[in-house]
Amino acid sequence: MIHRGAGRRGAVRRALLSAAAVALATGCTAQAVGAAGSASPSTATASTAVSPSATAPPAAPSAASAGSPSATAPSSAPASPSSASAASPSSSDGTDGKPSGGAVLMQKGSETEQVRELQARLRQIGYFKRSPTAFYGTITSEAVSAFQKKRGLPVTGTVDGTTWQRLLGMTRTPTADELRPATTNPLAKPDERCMTGRVLCISKESRTLAWMVDGTVVSAMDVRFGVEGTELATREGTFKVDRKERTWKSTIYHTSMPYSLFFSRGQAVHYSADFAAKGYNGNSHGCVNVRDKAKLAKVFDEVRVGDKVVVYW
Repeated sequence: MIHRGAGRRGAVRRALLSAAAVALATGCTAQAVGAAGSASPSTATASTAVSPSATAPPAAPSAASAGSPSATAPSSAPASPSSASAASPSSSDGTDGKPSGGAVLMQKGSETEQVRELQARLRQIGYFKRSPTAFYGTITSEAVSAFQKKRGLPVTGTVDGTTWQRLLGMTRTPTADELRPATTNPLAKPDERCMTGRVLCISKESRTLAWMVDGTVVSAMDVRFGVEGTELATREGTFKVDRKERTWKSTIYHTSMPYSLFFSRGQAVHYSADFAAKGYNGNSHGCVNVRDKAKLAKVFDEVRVGDKVVVYW
């Protein structure tokens, strides 16, 4: 009997020692996983929180890690405000797709009917001293600068939305006569190349031709040119009259060109019936059109082959 009891007590003792060994092994394994870095720190923390005692079931740490908030946060985290803004920058730019007030509407080189209106309005209030030409050159730029300076606007010499609105508020809609006056355009200041000798002095800025002899204006008349920026633009520079034709018909356009004074590879000063009829509503094909036939006829008789021709802005 004693032998059997001792046997049972030994069996119980061996069972208890085995259970303790399993518990100790489970706790060390949990700590070792975190220390080895094979699981994230947040996983180890979650395991500890779920199973604070060393007697917790072995499966508890991994189950807790799988269900912990930190384990699922990366896939379920909401987008940050900065990310949302980057995705739709146009929603908060405040422009609504409209051009800003600082956008340039007219500047040097522009040639439009709006420029003609600009010049007519500036002329109404004394800033533009000549007839509108529809071309935005140096004289127009200076007039705009003077207007801007007087009104306390940035002096740029170009017309933006603010300058244009201020001018509209101070002037009235130009009449047809103001936009295209019947009177002769005022002469521009002669280019220095025109101040000596016999010269046909032609200003694109004022759209005038002055027949000058030794710096003195003998006769002056309105002119128009070819379209700027195209192959039909009237050439600028210093030339000489190389041919005179009292009656001539264009071999390209088959139009009449009375009193032609040729000066640059087919380009000539000549009378234009179209210019006389339509004014500045049209353009030449590169020649310098004159609308006053009587004036040009007289100058034609005075000009000699070899006389200078200056075309300038």
